[in-house]
Amino acid sequence: MSRLFFGRDDAEHDMADGLLGGVFLHTYAYREALSGRKSLIIGRKGAGKSAICRQLGAADGHPGIAVLITPDDTAGDEIRRFELQGVSGDTAKSLIWRYVFAVHAARHLCDHARAAHGWRARSSVKALRDFLEANDEAGEERLYDRLRRGARGLQSANLSLKAFGFEAGLGLNGASEGARASRQLEVLESGVAAAFHELGCTASHPPLLLLVDQIEQVWTMDPDSHALVTGLLLASKQVTSQYGGAARCTLFLRADIYDTLNFGDADKFHSDELRISWSREELARLALSRAAASLQVPELSPEHLWGEVFPAMVSGEEMPGYLFERALPRPRDVIQFLNACRDAADQRGSEYITEQDVHSATKQFSDWKLTDLAREYAVTHPFLSQLFLLFDNHGYVTMRPALASRFEPHRERLQQEFADYADGLTAQGVAEVLFSIGFLGVRRGHKVVYSHGSQMPPQPGEDEFHVHPCFRPALGGLGAVEMAGYSPNRISGGNHQRQIGQGRDVSLGVSRDVRLLDDVSRACERLLRQLMRAGLQDDIHNEVRAQLGHVLDDARRTREIMRGGITVDVTQHVLAASSFFGRLAMELGEQGMREEPITRRLEDEARALIRAAGGATGGGGGSDSSP
Repeated sequence: MSRLFFGRDDAEHDMADGLLGGVFLHTYAYREALSGRKSLIIGRKGAGKSAICRQLGAADGHPGIAVLITPDDTAGDEIRRFELQGVSGDTAKSLIWRYVFAVHAARHLCDHARAAHGWRARSSVKALRDFLEANDEAGEERLYDRLRRGARGLQSANLSLKAFGFEAGLGLNGASEGARASRQLEVLESGVAAAFHELGCTASHPPLLLLVDQIEQVWTMDPDSHALVTGLLLASKQVTSQYGGAARCTLFLRADIYDTLNFGDADKFHSDELRISWSREELARLALSRAAASLQVPELSPEHLWGEVFPAMVSGEEMPGYLFERALPRPRDVIQFLNACRDAADQRGSEYITEQDVHSATKQFSDWKLTDLAREYAVTHPFLSQLFLLFDNHGYVTMRPALASRFEPHRERLQQEFADYADGLTAQGVAEVLFSIGFLGVRRGHKVVYSHGSQMPPQPGEDEFHVHPCFRPALGGLGAVEMAGYSPNRISGGNHQRQIGQGRDVSLGVSRDVRLLDDVSRACERLLRQLMRAGLQDDIHNEVRAQLGHVLDDARRTREIMRGGITVDVTQHVLAASSFFGRLAMELGEQGMREEPITRRLEDEARALIRAAGGATGGGGGSDSSP
């Protein structure tokens, strides 16, 4: 356990002092980004966007030069504030991004020409060097400083363009700020393109790769943030078209940000998009490769990892299945879950991870993920943490009517507290939001579907929702429905036993008790037969069957106890069974199954047991031959 380690939570630290540099998986998303076929990599938080970005920029990644651009708060504020009279916010932001890309390309060309093409400077490269020096862009600067100078130059049309044979103003007196800024950029980009062409960069070596990551650091829900990202998308297109393949731009965007964008040219990016998805097989390979690297066992087998380091089985499930069922399908979740299991074992001083270690880590991991989910969507869905309370200590299966019933008492308050989101804070809106973020799945046909970015929202007629297994322990929803376990109200021994023993007709009392217990047993058998014909969802069906089995087993066990001479308060025992049947019927009714025959049968059997316990000497549950 002292050596076992699955890596850091974030790609930046994992590359520096974790495992990413040595065990990076060349997934389909990475290969597509590396080839340039996909330039817009979209994924949820923790899906591996930054890992792909960092690997592309590593020595064994993109074979050419890569430049990483990660805006911080100050840079984001500068872009959000950037406006130009005469053009839209999207266009204005695209111009400032184009300026940043052009300056990076110009700086690259000045260094590249000297290193790869000899000391003799081409005229186009000399022009770029003169431009950089005249505009204070020759030194190493923070992105904020570059943005601030570019914004000032574009807004006032005073960029020094003498290196390209143009004077400030460009003869556009009376033109709008937008028109003047656009003309200045055309001159600069033409100069960069000329240098690429003169050096023959397109044919002689891989393109310059501009990588833009961590846009979520500067994202809010305001219109300027929308324009910031939309402008970035538009500018990235311009790089490829303007520089003829000598440079390209790859963007890494969180799915929740990209999916909120609404702009006219959105349809032009579909061929560039790639949404990261992870299969269980890929996540298993990730876990195995990281374990092998940390343990320094290159030939570590799956059987060794999942049978010796980890237990082979947990709660009757194979360990990999248990793990991947309870984590969202993304590397960060798997790494955190595995590390939590390792930590639990290490704290005990154990060399291996036990089933109890995994159970302990499961609860801790679930608590983390429920909190993380609210934080992940804090900008787009700030009300999430309050919606999660609707599922606290409930079953993990919720029917649409039950969800609506739970939400209704809170609807008005939430709509007032989150007025900007009031239109979507309806029962249907809540179901769609919770499905879209992966908290709820929906039953479609014979399986439950959870959203990983491309699934349709819940449709009319899809009324059965499941809380994702990842979040169930944190919410206390371990059963399919909110179903209190059967607990008989048995009283035995002591004074009660003596009082029964002193009765005048002991045999009559015993005979009645036996018949009452038989009534309970026959009621359970009838309910189990009815359940076999019921159209309940599998998880609910299995849980109802298990609980009815507990009642039946307890009735039979009680008879055996009585045969041993131990006195039991059978009346209270039967009333407990009746009460349980009634509660179970009520819970199924709340889940939208009020009209199911099994629900009505539970109510009937509950009433019959009450009548029987009230003093009848015969069974009150009906004939054994009843269906």
